[in-house]
Amino acid sequence: MSKKPSVPKGTRDFLPAEMAGRNHIFDTIRTVFDLYGYVPIETPAMENLSSLLGKYGEEGDKLLFRILNSGDFMNKLPEEDKCSVDSGRLANMICDRGLRYDLTVPFARFVVQHRNELTLPFKRYQIQPVWRADRPQKGRYREFYQCDVDVIGSDSLLNEVELAKIIDDVFVRLDIKVIIKLNNRKILAGIAAMIGQEDKLTAMTIAIDKLDKIGIDAVCNEMAEKGISHDAIEKLKPVIGMTGSNSEKLEKLAALFGENEQGREGAREMKEVLDMLTLYEIQNKIEFDVALARGLNYYTGTIFEVKSAGVEIGSICGGGRYDDLTGVFGLEGLPGVGISFGADRIYDVLVQTGGFPAAVSAATRLMFVNFGRKEAEICLLLLEKLRKSGISAELYPDNVKLKKQMQYANNRGIPFVAMIGEQELQDGTVTLKNMQTGAQQTFHQEELATKTG
Repeated sequence: MSKKPSVPKGTRDFLPAEMAGRNHIFDTIRTVFDLYGYVPIETPAMENLSSLLGKYGEEGDKLLFRILNSGDFMNKLPEEDKCSVDSGRLANMICDRGLRYDLTVPFARFVVQHRNELTLPFKRYQIQPVWRADRPQKGRYREFYQCDVDVIGSDSLLNEVELAKIIDDVFVRLDIKVIIKLNNRKILAGIAAMIGQEDKLTAMTIAIDKLDKIGIDAVCNEMAEKGISHDAIEKLKPVIGMTGSNSEKLEKLAALFGENEQGREGAREMKEVLDMLTLYEIQNKIEFDVALARGLNYYTGTIFEVKSAGVEIGSICGGGRYDDLTGVFGLEGLPGVGISFGADRIYDVLVQTGGFPAAVSAATRLMFVNFGRKEAEICLLLLEKLRKSGISAELYPDNVKLKKQMQYANNRGIPFVAMIGEQELQDGTVTLKNMQTGAQQTFHQEELATKTG
């Protein structure tokens, strides 16, 4: 007996109804991106490992899916390395490419490679899958879609304000209540300096980034393991646990930073962004969160993280400013900022909340019943007119029992069924059944488009 086929762990198949929901998410996000003047690009699924390694920190590098070199790659290895037990070293020797971990680093590579073809500031969006060799769990997949929107070539804080507004617009349209959290990496750098741990900034932010997942005690233990002193941790705890309104927290930080210029600059930037956001009609909660860290190494300024207000699932959108990212590809002084929507987690939230509009479940709006060859020929003519009017319609392909055809329409969630039988064929009429109410009406065939549009 053959083994039942399956997909790799951390990946999923999507049935038509699920794809309808996913396309609703993609279309909503794409519509908002277009409204704000961003343009689409695409990059390859795989990148050279030289482009990916070292951009995500040590932990991120471990999550890269590597692609074996083609051909007899083992034959090219020195004899002493063929039996190596150092898997990391061996992987570097037999893999030159990897699946992209996110869309931001490939975008930085794209900008450097195509610099002479772009008009700056360049506002792009990208909706494509990414891959991470992570441990699959609820809301965390090895293959998932990101919907990225970025501005590169501008250091104006107006970009951060616009991105926050885009976040709000997207989730209002998707009918998901969220909390939009903001912080600034300069504030975190100022805090590290304040507790005397400037050289431990990366270790501190990686640990703090896990606060919601593992709690304060585990975060403190991790920082201690990374060499952050007990006294420094004790000084840090009340800072990352800071409460109050956004303005109150900023005032407390300003007092703590004193002459710490980097921290004060981060606080000033945060205040400017929050002040400008008051000019918009923001419908979701905006929260300045001192503990928000986002562990990726390339962030340099404002950072974003969005969580559902009603579903425990982790971040469903995030990002930040990365002023130094293109420098690793040889193009210095090109600032950028962007955010990424996690389409798969957004889908899971909408499933749990029942937030998908009823209209997204059915692609076909009307189905013609097949009563035979002569009737089908009339249906084909009417199908052409309906489709030209923008109404999705189909003809059941086989002349089988009416019950079976109606069951098909019901299972597909098709809202209307049109019937042209012997009497309708003679009269030039069509009988239309509303599958939700069961009501039927008969009218001239030329009126069909207006009755179902």
